[in-house]
Amino acid sequence: MNEWQWQLVEDKTPIDSVEIAGVPVKAGDRVRLNPRQGGDVLDIALAGQTAIVEALEQDYEGNFHVCVVLDDDPGRDLGLMRQPGHRFFFDPQEIEPLPRQAELHEEAALKPSILVAGVGNIFLGDDGFGVEVIRRLSRCSLPRDVRVADFGIRGFDLTYALQDVYTTTILVDAFPHGQRPGTVSLIELDPHDYQLGEASEPVVETHGMHPINVLRMAAAMGAQLKGILLVGCEPATFGPDEGYIGLSEPVEKAVAEAVNMLVSIIGEILNGTRSVGTGKPS
Repeated sequence: MNEWQWQLVEDKTPIDSVEIAGVPVKAGDRVRLNPRQGGDVLDIALAGQTAIVEALEQDYEGNFHVCVVLDDDPGRDLGLMRQPGHRFFFDPQEIEPLPRQAELHEEAALKPSILVAGVGNIFLGDDGFGVEVIRRLSRCSLPRDVRVADFGIRGFDLTYALQDVYTTTILVDAFPHGQRPGTVSLIELDPHDYQLGEASEPVVETHGMHPINVLRMAAAMGAQLKGILLVGCEPATFGPDEGYIGLSEPVEKAVAEAVNMLVSIIGEILNGTRSVGTGKPS
């Protein structure tokens, strides 16, 4: 039932919580929508969507109704969530409660989760190193609790991704630090670099999307940043200004080395043989 239909029903009474599948659900809880079979086009479109409970109400016949707003509704960013068409009402039997955030944090603390984030611009020569590494790594068979994603130059996307609970984040990027081109290095970033404003080691202030600045923004937004690793490769070129688009020969050869390094690091973290989060060089 959408809000236009619901406005036709009078004598609504707000309630604090309702029990669904043995779980007390209240405003602010996250749920999955499972509309009844044989519904209309809107029911089909909303099936499987996740949402946040905005209110719980009881009509004059004693029936309970759950008012939700969708997680993916673009109106959330425009402040339109209380406008008609942005809220939907469902019967309790059409709602599946999802674990609360505290429970998700507790589960994440018990089970490692890893984000491997590729960073770089494919149109700037060796700056595309991270993108190519992620492309090849995504072909590997990895555990389900490892997320591999190419963020390219989309700094805001990476910032929001870091709001999720990860025990370790591994950034993959071109990393100019005075080594022979094609040299692959593993560095654990010091939390103070992205929590206190000024990086203690300016060399990790990489180009393009500025990963350190992204980490600082994510931390300022409340992200619980724990272990942050950087798998970086010394570049030979940085693109059009040097008349070169695509990876140089030494960096192209380093891609396979970086993929093998990442697979090994992921295995060590999940097996408990590598500790990340000390802020010390790896």
